[in-house]
Amino acid sequence: MNDPRPHIAVLGAGPAGMASALGLLKAGHDVVIYERYPRARAAGNILNLWPPPIKALQEMGVDTEDLGAPCHATFRNAKGRVRADVQIPQDVVERYGGGFIGMLRPDLYSRMLEAIPKGVLQTDRHLTGIHDHGDGVTLTFDDGAVVETPVLIGADGIDSMVRRHLWGDTPKRAHNLHIIGGYTFDTSVVAEPNEVVLTHNRTVQGSYTSIRSQGRDGYQWWVLEAWPDDRPAPTDLHAHATELAAGFPGPLSALLAATPRENLQRWPIRDLRPLKHWSKGRITLAGDAAHATSPYAAYGAGMSICDGYFIGQVLAGVDLGDTAAVTQALVDYETPRIPHTTEQVQSAYVLGQVFHHAPAPLRPLRDFVLDHTPLLQRQMGERNPRDIVAQLDEMGTGIVAAR
Repeated sequence: MNDPRPHIAVLGAGPAGMASALGLLKAGHDVVIYERYPRARAAGNILNLWPPPIKALQEMGVDTEDLGAPCHATFRNAKGRVRADVQIPQDVVERYGGGFIGMLRPDLYSRMLEAIPKGVLQTDRHLTGIHDHGDGVTLTFDDGAVVETPVLIGADGIDSMVRRHLWGDTPKRAHNLHIIGGYTFDTSVVAEPNEVVLTHNRTVQGSYTSIRSQGRDGYQWWVLEAWPDDRPAPTDLHAHATELAAGFPGPLSALLAATPRENLQRWPIRDLRPLKHWSKGRITLAGDAAHATSPYAAYGAGMSICDGYFIGQVLAGVDLGDTAAVTQALVDYETPRIPHTTEQVQSAYVLGQVFHHAPAPLRPLRDFVLDHTPLLQRQMGERNPRDIVAQLDEMGTGIVAAR
């Protein structure tokens, strides 16, 4: 079976793939998403987004109204003392519905899928071969189909076939950490509304934030600890998380107790060491395929969405038959994105090591510094808002208008 339509191919229907398709559609190009699973599905349950991906979603035609709960973020110690207060400028909060948006991942998927025109997403498509022949890219599938595309966007996750085709195998970097997280809509639990509270004791992070989902208000929570990557998961996630949450002040234990077991999930934390280049010829990467990131950055899905926005920007107005123009556009896409995403990936890795793998004798000193100096406030409370404003400025006034 041959597909005669000249369209940009996006491999993978996660946030990066859907955002790439939406960005390219906004830029006026024809696009098809090839997804290997029978349907586009959310890989995870809880999620948070900062203003830049909200701006990207809005520009790409995704309905963000009431998508999640607007929250204000603080980092706290085990006694509840604030170590860092993340002060997003008020005009940014008002424009994008909050400084930090707490939501459920399936809700984001649903909104993005609703914005994708019929026929753009093809499911149960298994790619077996990639060949960039200069004038285009030939894709072959396990059912014998052959597709010619002027551009291939590899948004196929941490185990990306496209990344492997371009740059060879990249071993996953184990952080030797894991997260157990969940959510509840139990209205009997009393917690700070519209707050994300990131709390650390000597060895565990225990956090919670408001969420909003399909008109309901609730809370998501997570506990994160050191856990050898090759060690089996706890046999009872709820009991294990309950034990970890017991040492934290506030409503964390009550939120966990009110969470149905089917609303729990665990995932080990792994990433990929950053690449120096994402693009080669007419092929590039987006999302986890380019920059798989620890949840410590709270920005993996957000960066993936922004990738799609910038892909739309650089390819707006480009003649896809002009190999030199396409190649340069993909270089223009990766050039500012690689330093930004690399910093986020490495920062998330370092934070995980500092908070969960510091030698026991050094932990009291670490906590004394965090409690009695402005270090965390400068790094997270002040630098993070500056970076967000800079990213919003970099995004410009829109996808087509930027060129």
